[in-house]
Amino acid sequence: MTRTTPPRPVDIAGLFPELRQHSATATRLHPRPGTPTAADSSIGGPLLWPAGEPWPVCPDGDDHYIFELRTPATVRRGREIYAVATARAAATGADYHLTDEEQAALPDIDFSEPDELVCQPIPLVPVAQLHRRDIPDFAGPDGTDLLQILWCPLDHPDEGYNPRVRLYWRRSAELSGPLSTPPEPPVVNESYLPVPCVVHPEQVREYQYGGLLPKDLDARITAWEQAGHSYQADLSLAPGWKVGGFANWSLTDPHPMDCAECGAAMTLLFTADSGEWHGADCSWRPVDEPESASPDPTDVSIGRGYALYVFRCPASFEHPPASTMQ
Repeated sequence: MTRTTPPRPVDIAGLFPELRQHSATATRLHPRPGTPTAADSSIGGPLLWPAGEPWPVCPDGDDHYIFELRTPATVRRGREIYAVATARAAATGADYHLTDEEQAALPDIDFSEPDELVCQPIPLVPVAQLHRRDIPDFAGPDGTDLLQILWCPLDHPDEGYNPRVRLYWRRSAELSGPLSTPPEPPVVNESYLPVPCVVHPEQVREYQYGGLLPKDLDARITAWEQAGHSYQADLSLAPGWKVGGFANWSLTDPHPMDCAECGAAMTLLFTADSGEWHGADCSWRPVDEPESASPDPTDVSIGRGYALYVFRCPASFEHPPASTMQ
């Protein structure tokens, strides 16, 4: 099933033609729960990982910030229980509730696995696998056609209490004998274990965050907004998981994202979001979305419902990425 973003309520570039100089395309990924294979583009799905290449791990040990540790199996079992209860309520029209047996199968609300379980190499978890053939806004070194994004599923204080991200660009034709069963972390922050999702890529046009526009243009748009339209919410930046486009700086206001290696101003590569749309009346909700669809199909939560923006260096794909929560 495709996912189609509704036309914007207003042609903002028609009203402010200068905005065309501050625009870019973005690919909304529209992840939805499914059974992607290692050959597919996906969110949280299996990776086409070379069998002879060690799986990456995080060695930070007790430098992680520890909060409600869960095993991956516990997280998945809990999601299955909640899904069954949700489906039961929808089918019967009864109020949502858990049976005694379902409740007994869940950990107590304040339960956490032992802290010492983080004091070992923590295997990273797959976040995204993106094939150039599927992603109009794919960016990567010449000759590569596959981007794999992984992160440590625990909080890192030096990353703003977010997961630490790693990027791998590959040539898929060279990947023979892929790894069949990658290692799993002993414990995770359940907010950082994505539900395996297929993707439905769709390219959209975005316009730069208001605070980064020329001051005169931003002021004129702000004055026009008093007529009841919202540039930030409805006309400029798509929510949800996406490739390319612009970041929304509404949490902290803009701050420099410069390469730690060379100092170059970095470019937005990828967005992991806590929701695909925000609110029942959100203008970005796809027109073909079922009424019962969850706005958070990946079960990922960044902070208190924000997004994690991953930036790349425009000077070299070999330079390390940077991220920020907004």
